[in-house]
Amino acid sequence: MYLGRIISAGKTEDGKPFVAYRVSSRSFPNRQVKVLEDEAAIIPKEGFEKDIFKNSYIAYDCIKTVGDIAIISNGSQTNPIADKISIGMNIRDAMAYSLITLDYEKDDYNTPRIAAVVKGGDDFEAYIGIVTDSKILVEKIDEGAQFISTYEKNSPEDVVYSAETPDDACKFIFDEGAFAEFENPVCSVAAIFDGKWNISGLNPE
Repeated sequence: MYLGRIISAGKTEDGKPFVAYRVSSRSFPNRQVKVLEDEAAIIPKEGFEKDIFKNSYIAYDCIKTVGDIAIISNGSQTNPIADKISIGMNIRDAMAYSLITLDYEKDDYNTPRIAAVVKGGDDFEAYIGIVTDSKILVEKIDEGAQFISTYEKNSPEDVVYSAETPDDACKFIFDEGAFAEFENPVCSVAAIFDGKWNISGLNPE
């Protein structure tokens, strides 16, 4: 089954706050994740930089952290969600505002925008959301973990997320557990909170 882009968030099986994202693609597979200290981006691989002129939606910041809060998404909504949170807007409203403002992507597939935000620490809080051409949803994750995707799985579904480290979390969403059956993985990125957010990326050869 092809799900397109996938986000998972909440708490791992061991109770660690996490966010994870996988790029799956049939049209633009020549992409990679670039990880910096407190953020990560999806960009074309070397030699495929001109792909952004074919589709402006394929390169974007996919993770931003604001203190003990991690924002993850499949597009340019990452930054406005982070900006709203940084000036004091609550997580639910920041997600809803940004998703409805940017709306679904105006490509050939009306690709939905998906996002999740997780607050680490003792006052854990997590939300996952989507905007499509027919709905907007921002839902609280009360316990465990959930995932959502741009195609097929347009409503959050529960998942047992087995990972102890950010590297483990990248590999898990890439091709393990419930995610092993989903087609056309390209790259993945994840962050786990352990006093602070630690981000890793997976770019298979």
